[in-house]
Amino acid sequence: QVQLVESGGGLVQAGGSLRLSCAASGSIFSIKATGWYRQAPGKRRELVAGITNDGNTNYADPVKGRFTISKDNVKNTVYLQMNSLKPEDTAVYYCNADVELAYWRGTYRPYWGQGTQVTVSS
Repeated sequence: QVQLVESGGGLVQAGGSLRLSCAASGSIFSIKATGWYRQAPGKRRELVAGITNDGNTNYADPVKGRFTISKDNVKNTVYLQMNSLKPEDTAVYYCNADVELAYWRGTYRPYWGQGTQVTVSS
């Protein structure tokens, strides 16, 4: 049983900042990669930023230079620092993690959080 819990969403004005957190808990042996996705109404879920266990990161073009993903391996927590927010960033943000279960070694499975709403006003 693995749970991902997002927090930090809210309402901000354009140009403002927000920091999202995603804490993973449960029968986790290791995490291969984690990332943030977002989904706006009527649109498909899209990758925002990802980070591997080694710390390598990647970002979607619309957020490059504005968002920063980071993680704390000890806490099994991944963060998304969002700066210079735009109304176009408004969406539900989901945390994702590829998790190797403690009792099921050798296989990584994706787990998702419930999402946190980010709304950016103009």
